[in-house]
Amino acid sequence: MSSCSPGSGCCEAHVPADMGYCKSYFNPDYNDTTACGYTVVMEAKAFSYSTTYRSSSSFWYANNGTVPVVMDWRITNDTCERAQLNDPSSYACVSDNSECVNTTNGPGYRCKCLDGYQGNPYVREGGCTDIDECQSNTTNNCAARGAKTCINIQGGYTCLCPPGKTMMDDRCIANQKSSSWVIPVVGSSVGLVVLVVTITCAYLILQRRKLQHIKQRYFQQHGGMMLFEEIKSQQGSSIAFKIFSEAELQEATDKFDEKRVLGQGGHGTVYKGLLKGNVEVAVKRCMSIDEQHKKEFGKEMLILSQINHRNIVKLLGCCLEVQVPMLIAHQSAEALAYLHSWASPPILHGDVKSSNILIDCDYTAKVSDFGASILAPTDESQFVTLVQGTCGYLDPEYMQTCHLTDKSDVYSFGVVLLELLTRKKPFNLDAPEDEKSLALRFISVTKEGRLEEILDDQLKNDENMEFLEEIAELAKQCLEIFGANRPSMREVSERLDRLRKVMQHPWEQQQNPEEMELLLGESSLASSEIVNTGILSIEKKAARNLESGR
Repeated sequence: MSSCSPGSGCCEAHVPADMGYCKSYFNPDYNDTTACGYTVVMEAKAFSYSTTYRSSSSFWYANNGTVPVVMDWRITNDTCERAQLNDPSSYACVSDNSECVNTTNGPGYRCKCLDGYQGNPYVREGGCTDIDECQSNTTNNCAARGAKTCINIQGGYTCLCPPGKTMMDDRCIANQKSSSWVIPVVGSSVGLVVLVVTITCAYLILQRRKLQHIKQRYFQQHGGMMLFEEIKSQQGSSIAFKIFSEAELQEATDKFDEKRVLGQGGHGTVYKGLLKGNVEVAVKRCMSIDEQHKKEFGKEMLILSQINHRNIVKLLGCCLEVQVPMLIAHQSAEALAYLHSWASPPILHGDVKSSNILIDCDYTAKVSDFGASILAPTDESQFVTLVQGTCGYLDPEYMQTCHLTDKSDVYSFGVVLLELLTRKKPFNLDAPEDEKSLALRFISVTKEGRLEEILDDQLKNDENMEFLEEIAELAKQCLEIFGANRPSMREVSERLDRLRKVMQHPWEQQQNPEEMELLLGESSLASSEIVNTGILSIEKKAARNLESGR
C-alpha cells in the first residue's frame, strides 16, 4: 500500500496552510506496539507505506535517516505593496529583473526572477541573469516555427526566417511574388496624390489671400478707415460701438441658419444671434446698398449707435468685411419722433412697417431695421435717387419726387395704425382692384362715413368706439397726399400719448378736474379740434367736462 489506512499501524495528516507551529508526540493510549515509532515531516508524494515499518527499523534504513521535504515559506506577513512602502531598506526583492509575488498560503510575499531570467532574486550582484534560450532547441521554438536563426535578447529571444520567407502568424511563410507593374503603379499613385494635395493647398492659400483682399476692399468702401478714425477720436466717451468680423457673425447665427430667421424685408433678412457671453442680438444681413450710402455707411452706423432710447433697438456695431454690411440691433428701441426731433443729426427711418416693430418679452415695442435709414439731408445733393421701401407703406409723394423726408415716415406710420385698427395687410394682391391698397380703401370708407365696416370686429364695441374713431382720424391725417398737410411724428406721438392717458383715466369717472388737466396737458385744449370731421373729440369732451365742473 502507498499510504496509511485505518488499522494499518500508521497515520498521516496534511500540514495546513498558514501554520506557524507544529508539535507531534505518541499517545500511549492509542499505540499498541512496543516497536520503535517514528514521526516525520516529509513530501507526501515521496512517502510509500510498508507493513514492515510497523515492527522493525526498516523505514529508517530505507531512507538512510533522511526524507525529502518541501517547505512552503514566505517573507514577513506583509503584501508586496506594503513591504515596499513600510520599510524599503528591508524589502527582499533587490535583484534587477526580479519581481515580488504575494503568497497564496497566507499573508506574506516571495521573490522570483522575471520570465527569461534565472538566479537568486534576493541578492543585488549576479542575482537574476538572462537565460540564453538559443543555446538549446529545448528552450526555444525557432525550428518549430520554420526559422533558420535564433537570436538571444535580454529576457527572451527572436527568430529570423530564411531569405524569401516572412514571419506571419508565428510561422515563417514564403513571400508572394510581386507583379512587375505593382511598383511603378504604386509610385505613380503616390506621386499623383502628392501633386493633388500640393495644388489644393496652393489653391486654398490663394483663395484665402484673395478673400482677405476682398474684405479689405469692402472695409475701405464702407468707410472703415473713416469709422476707425471717428472711434479713435471719441475714445473715453460713452460710445460702445464694435466692428464685428464676418466670422463672429457666422458663429453667432450658426452660419445664418434659416431656423434663426426673425423676419425678411426689402432690404435684407434679420437673424437671431447669440454673441459670446450669451448676449442675444438681432443680425441684419442686407441685400443691397447704393454707392453714395457706401461711402458714409461707417459714419452713419456710429451715429445710429449713439441713439439710446427705450423704444429704439440699440445698435451694437456693424460688419464691414462683406459686400453688403450687416447691422446688429439689440436691446432698447426708440420712437420715430425721437429719430426726427431729438437725434443729432436727425435720422429718417425710410422703411417703417409693422414687421420692423419688434415686441420683447415685456411687450415693449422696439423700432428696428435701419437698412433704409439715412441722415436727414441738408441740401438737394443728399436726396436719394432710388426709391426704397415696402409696397403698401410707401409715401406717394416720396415715390414721385424721390425725396425722402420725415413726413414719409409719418405716412408709413399711418399705414401701421390702419393695420392695428383693421387687422388687415397693407397690400393684398388677391383682393378686388378697389380693395388691394388698405390705405386707399380706408380713405374711401371714411369719406362715405362707413368706418365701422373696415374696423376689426374684435376691437370695436360701444365703449371704445370713440377712441377708435380718434385713432382713425389721426391715421387719416398721416395719410394725407401732400406731406406738408401731415402732422409731425412728434405731434403724432404726443396725440397718442394723450389718448392713452384718457383711456387709462376715463373722464366720466374723473372726480378731480386738476388731475384731468394735468393728464391732458395745457396743449390739449388748443389741439382738441379735429380738422375735417364731425366727430366730437374725446379730448374736447373731457375739456368741456372740466369747464362745466368749475
